[in-house]
Amino acid sequence: MFNVTAIIAEELIRKAEKEGKFEDLEGKGKPLAPDEAANLPPELRMAYRILKSSGHLPAEVLEEKEITCAIDLLESMEDEQERYRQVQKLNVMIMQMNERRRRPITLDTSSDYYRRIVEKVRLAEERYGKHDDNADNQR
Repeated sequence: MFNVTAIIAEELIRKAEKEGKFEDLEGKGKPLAPDEAANLPPELRMAYRILKSSGHLPAEVLEEKEITCAIDLLESMEDEQERYRQVQKLNVMIMQMNERRRRPITLDTSSDYYRRIVEKVRLAEERYGKHDDNADNQR
C-alpha cells in the first residue's frame, strides 16, 4: 500500500529543491547536532521533542543537564580547592537525583575523564586535607 502523504511530501521537496529553496539554509555543510533523544525509547522520542520545543522539559532531564554542565565546568577549572568544592556539590546533586529517582545514576567510571577527575580530587585531598562539612557547620 502506498502512502499518499509521503508521495505528496516527496514531490514538494523535489519542487522546492529545483527552485533553490534549500540553497541558503542555516548550518549548510555542517554536521547535524547529536540527537538529544537518542537515549530514549523510540516510543517516547516524539513526546520528548514536543515537550522540548514547547519549553517544557521534565525535571529529571533538566537535572541531568545541570549535572552534565557541572562536569564540563570541572574540566576547565584551574583552582584545586574550588574544583574540590564543586566535586562535592556535584556529588550532592547526584545524590539528590538518585533519591528522587529511587535508583542510582551510573557514571561512566571507565572513561579517561572520570579517572582524571578522581585523580585531581585525590591530589587535592592530599594537598589540602579532606574537607569536613561538619567542621564548617560548627563554625
